[in-house]
Amino acid sequence: MMELAHRPKHWVFWQLIPVVGWFISLGIFVEFVKTFGKYRLWEHAMASLLPLIYFPMIGFDPKVKFLGPDQVHKHKKGTAREWIDAGVFAIVAATLIRTFVFEAYTIPTGSMEKTLLINDFLFVSKFSYGPRIPNTPLSIPFVHNTMPITNTNSYVEWIKIPYTRWFATPVKRGDVVVFNFPAGDTVINLPEFQSQVTYYDEARRRGNGNLDSGRQLVLGDPDTYPLVIRPVDKKENYIKRCVGIAGDTFQIKDQIIYIDGKAQPLPPESQTNYLVELKSNQALDEAVMREDYNLDINNPEEVRPTGTPNQYYMLLTWAAHEKLLHNGLAKTITPDIDADQTVYPYSKSYTWTRDNYGPFWIPAKGKSLTLTAENYPMYERAIRVYEGNSLEMKDGKFILNGQPATQYTFKMNYYWMMGDNRHGSQDSRYWGFVPEDHVVGEAWLIWMSWNKGVRWGRLFKKIR
Repeated sequence: MMELAHRPKHWVFWQLIPVVGWFISLGIFVEFVKTFGKYRLWEHAMASLLPLIYFPMIGFDPKVKFLGPDQVHKHKKGTAREWIDAGVFAIVAATLIRTFVFEAYTIPTGSMEKTLLINDFLFVSKFSYGPRIPNTPLSIPFVHNTMPITNTNSYVEWIKIPYTRWFATPVKRGDVVVFNFPAGDTVINLPEFQSQVTYYDEARRRGNGNLDSGRQLVLGDPDTYPLVIRPVDKKENYIKRCVGIAGDTFQIKDQIIYIDGKAQPLPPESQTNYLVELKSNQALDEAVMREDYNLDINNPEEVRPTGTPNQYYMLLTWAAHEKLLHNGLAKTITPDIDADQTVYPYSKSYTWTRDNYGPFWIPAKGKSLTLTAENYPMYERAIRVYEGNSLEMKDGKFILNGQPATQYTFKMNYYWMMGDNRHGSQDSRYWGFVPEDHVVGEAWLIWMSWNKGVRWGRLFKKIR
């Protein structure tokens, strides 16, 4: 084809480059059909998308003649066609970059405060963990899962590609990661629900804590609860920090994370609630608290008195926590421990809270777990939903894919994700493990930040 079109023969070898090679192949097909006088847009689309059909059509058409590359060079495109080709190229190039290289995201909530702020605009690297091939390649460019106005799916599932990642690299503990929301497989497709109030949360609420009975109520009322089932790559995107990796034994004790029994340092800009007792009876200086400790004393969510002299509830970053003690302003700083037990896996067998959680093991690819009645609530969703098995427990025994089983060997690595705003984040403490096939990329750079104007100090800041 290259020889007949008088095009560089090294294009053939460029096809071996992952992803880029696909588009080189399309270019070869288009240049080839031009030598037969095929210049129209639909003809090039047929050559690119359906070559196994279109090439025989040309070959068996007695009216089609080989004109050679000289005629191709004489052909001049019209202005409209030039613009169309430029637009198609821009869409293809942008889609290629967004899918496999990097993509821009915006922070919509405060779950990562103060590491990431609302209306921080990020670049997310798709290469950090290896480019992931879309499960649903047939979709509208630049639209994630729902079309504006019509509120219909922006994709079709005529073609489904199993989980594939090139040059896969595991997520590292401490990385800030963008991933597909694990509990977003079934969505109540109304603005007030989506990922804010998940299908599972609503089912538990309707069932007074019982997921199965609540699910039947939700499924039996499609007018109130219109449901959408989404493939992995079309679930909503979330951003959190990876605090536990595959194979870790994970635990939270009084807000401090322990990995394999060892306490882990808090990210400097992570924040949580503390009871702070000051050394002297003095009013808090608004400017000093803002400049030195990143606190707004006029915001009751960040600073509020307890009613006891010199004592305040404060939403502190770890850096501010250390600075208050080092500067001698605080006499004591005590974590404000939350006792709410409505956390994953929502089982009466577990008395965990979001500040005292675990211990438990994070599944690792190729590693086996002995199934017990105690750990069944923790792992059954990973085995059944994420890894595609049938699993049930009857009379203390386990039926896996129709056969009795005592162990299960995991097919994927899993991660534990938490927001840096520890008391203001919907994270793994509420919906469990994040499978490796849900990982999108690593948050890399803040390229823009806005809050009633540009936050200049945050521009081009590396995310740590």
